[in-house]
Amino acid sequence: MQNKGLIIVLTVVITALCLYYLSFTYVSNGVAKDAVEYATNKDGVVDLSKKQNYLDSIWNIPVYNLFGAEYTYKEVKDNELSLGLDLQGGMHVSLEISPIDIIKGLSANSQDSAFLKALATARTQQVRNQGNFSDLFFKAYRDANPNKRLTSIFANSATKGRIASNDEDSKVIEVVNEEIENAIDRSFTILRNRLDQFGTSQPNIQRLPGTGRIQIEIPGADNPQRVRKLLQGVAKLEFWDVIEPNTLNNSLLAINDILVKEAKAKPSAAATTTDVEPEQKDLSALLGDSTNAPSDTTKTQAEASKGLDSLQNLNISPLFSLSTPPGTFRYDVKDTAKINGIFKRPEIRSLLPRTVGIFWANKPEKDQLGKEALELFFLDIRRDGKAKLDGTVITEARSDLDELAQPAVSMNMNAAGTRIWAKWTAEASSKNPKGRIAIVLDNTVYSAPSVNGEIPNGNSQISGNFTPEEAKDLANVLKAGSLPAPTKIVEEAIIGPTLGEVARSQGMFSVVCGLALVVIFMVGYYGKGGAVANFSLVFNLFFVLGILAQLDAALTLPGIAGIVLTMGMAVDANVIIYERIREELRAGKRLREAIDLGFKRSFWTIFDSNITTFLTALMLYLFGQGAVKGFAITLMVGISTTFFTAVYISHVVIDWMVAKKGDDSNIHFKTFISGFVASEANFDFIGKRKLAYIFSGTVIGIGILLIAIQGFNYGVDFKGGRAYVVTFNNPVDATELKTDLTESFESAGTEVKNFGGNNIVKVVTSYIIDDDAETADDKVKSTLIKGLEKSTGLAFVEDDSKVDDKHFTISSSTKVGANVADDTKAASLQATILSLLAIFMYILIRFRKWQFSAGAVVALAHDALFVIASFAIVRVFGISFEIDQVFIAAILTVIGYSINDTVIIFDRIREYLGLATSHDRAKIFNDAINSTLNRTIITSGTVLLVVIALLFFGGEVLRGFSFALLVGVVVGTYSSIFMAAPIVLDFDKVQTKKTPDVKPEPKRAIA
Repeated sequence: MQNKGLIIVLTVVITALCLYYLSFTYVSNGVAKDAVEYATNKDGVVDLSKKQNYLDSIWNIPVYNLFGAEYTYKEVKDNELSLGLDLQGGMHVSLEISPIDIIKGLSANSQDSAFLKALATARTQQVRNQGNFSDLFFKAYRDANPNKRLTSIFANSATKGRIASNDEDSKVIEVVNEEIENAIDRSFTILRNRLDQFGTSQPNIQRLPGTGRIQIEIPGADNPQRVRKLLQGVAKLEFWDVIEPNTLNNSLLAINDILVKEAKAKPSAAATTTDVEPEQKDLSALLGDSTNAPSDTTKTQAEASKGLDSLQNLNISPLFSLSTPPGTFRYDVKDTAKINGIFKRPEIRSLLPRTVGIFWANKPEKDQLGKEALELFFLDIRRDGKAKLDGTVITEARSDLDELAQPAVSMNMNAAGTRIWAKWTAEASSKNPKGRIAIVLDNTVYSAPSVNGEIPNGNSQISGNFTPEEAKDLANVLKAGSLPAPTKIVEEAIIGPTLGEVARSQGMFSVVCGLALVVIFMVGYYGKGGAVANFSLVFNLFFVLGILAQLDAALTLPGIAGIVLTMGMAVDANVIIYERIREELRAGKRLREAIDLGFKRSFWTIFDSNITTFLTALMLYLFGQGAVKGFAITLMVGISTTFFTAVYISHVVIDWMVAKKGDDSNIHFKTFISGFVASEANFDFIGKRKLAYIFSGTVIGIGILLIAIQGFNYGVDFKGGRAYVVTFNNPVDATELKTDLTESFESAGTEVKNFGGNNIVKVVTSYIIDDDAETADDKVKSTLIKGLEKSTGLAFVEDDSKVDDKHFTISSSTKVGANVADDTKAASLQATILSLLAIFMYILIRFRKWQFSAGAVVALAHDALFVIASFAIVRVFGISFEIDQVFIAAILTVIGYSINDTVIIFDRIREYLGLATSHDRAKIFNDAINSTLNRTIITSGTVLLVVIALLFFGGEVLRGFSFALLVGVVVGTYSSIFMAAPIVLDFDKVQTKKTPDVKPEPKRAIA
């Protein structure tokens, strides 16, 4: 084997990186365990609030030391392999920014009847998912007013400087669309800032391109009302005077004296006590050198000016100030929670004037040594607590360049704001040193620039050490109050921690079972070769988890399914190699030569099959959402690591074993079990292809007929609505519940079925799904609870740990708006079609004949239709699986896996065609299929082992996914034999002459 040294080095490097990143997961789990122990009382009950307080207290404190580098708990959490919401519980939300309010704001709230009618028409059409709102609005307006220019609506004081009365409609449309896009950016910035303050939950926020939506995931969120308020509340933008610390010398000195005396009086108590809250334990460490400060009252004014600066002040300049005032306060990020605790103490707060407010900068900055610190601000909140100016006075803000061509921010104010701003800036600029004005959003300081002179016209420029991104973010913050862009929750999922824990346990058990089955089979069938395959499989799983941690990807329940599937596909690659080695051994090759030829001649077959599967996973990643995207990431990583471990690591290990013992080393790739399997078959698959066509056509036809009669059993994410998983302590009758709940939901479409157990039901309803009111979610939930309480006689309880014979709980809930459902269906169809097109093009490039591409795509379409038909057929027998995003993931996985077997057969057909002395193409195709039959059946069999484990142990959420894979793997194998190759033959119009059958030599190099 060439480049053996490089393979070994790469393996060592990848292993080291995986160990590095997975070590954070190990440390994080240890901290979580410590938190549970801390919060567990003598009765063994865990106090969740106490546990969260513990984690909050160490959020910015180092908990891991690796080779001298310290990592805070926050940094550990940022680097760990995190779990998706379905495995740990939490809340998933998709927000949509209202374009109607933005357009109204740009029109200065025009009451023009034609304008209002166009808005109403666009809204109605958008509900029916007929396109982008702004496009629909402009079309509706033009259709109703063909001779009226848009400037009659949009050229006003709100758009002054951007839209002129003589502008063309195209210019107006450009400005409106740009403002809608900017509003989404502003909302994203505001929400990201709020979520950053949310605590240790590791919230994740991202824009969904092309949708105008923002997707947010908050693991561990247990207060949906708080989250909704956080996400939908109006942004609070305010301007305040900065109080320079040196003007508070006496107060800060008094505070510092109290802290020093406390630290001296109890030097060991902080380190030994177990009865206080965690954030109070390390007070002496926080004070640092200040514990040695003199306690008398003879301190100099210079010492007094430091005040709290003795607490880890880094003395670095404020980021946004052009002139740095003395005494700037910067604190190590890990100390901020303790500083907050100090200022919340009544005896400390009383030492400061009541008009002084304590605020932190929005984000930490790094000093010259690369250490992060947050600036602490003292702001003048005035006696009435009302800001002199707020965001309502801002009419425009944009990133700009200052006179030195450095990034800056320019902003304009309305008339009322201009008057106040002129007076305020005149007062600030007359101070010595220059006064500063803080720009505060949601109680965090984004900027505190110095004022160099009076600004009389309301047009201001804020300059400083900005990056272009920071300038854009600050501009977005300043515009937050100019044009209201309300957010609407169009999709929501809440998963309780108990349900997440159950899903996690089921997923891990399915992995263990799948791994055990594969290990037993490989050793039982291939002996020592199987042991090597199992060794590379362990490496493969380790690499998958390590790389997922490096990519900061969350492991979801479908992601676990991807790992289980990866195990089957990893073994597939080894089976392809081992079967080829056995062919070479049967042809009389020596062991070393057979191994080299087996790996060499299997390379492109494995490469082709992995690439085609990777393409389908890529489409799923591009068009999927949430947990399905996690499955796609896991599958893509698994495919990549599978190729490396099976083709390279296995080869290195086998070469080492042979070199150690020689060709007579008894390293054979068979056992007494595999000895019973015939090495060659001679079935007339091509001759039976018409029967296969009839069989497949019949099954698919029956499925289509049933779908026409009973329709698709769409899940919530495809049809919209709300779904709730309700857990009882004892079995309940789902049919009886459905009758009672249908009455409660006023005959709206309602489904009730058992979900993984006879004590758990899933309730799906379309009741008031189109109601956009903030109270709609609570109304549906309360209606559900009242209906269940009336039907069962039990009482509802929020805490799922308290479910007993008298109580039930809602373990999870999901809400999907109609627009989101339509978009999800469209994206799923798009992903499927693009996957087939991508495979068609790749097969065309690799095999250079369109007949091969056509045969592959027709067979894959057949597989997808067969799986869909099977869902409709089993539904007749009372087995109902939902058609949802997870089902589409299964379809694309079936497509990706089915092409594996097809490529193996196509490779052998191409080889035989290149060596053939016969013109009987049907015979050549038959021989190629028969020569690969063993590996086709074995590869499918190994995947079936893990799929069966997933079906039985993966839990209810993956039941439909597993069933689709089960059918898909079987049908995919069948179609590769009876469909793909025969269709290639039928499409090939080359006339062949019948000559005596001459079977080609199957042991030659692949052309």
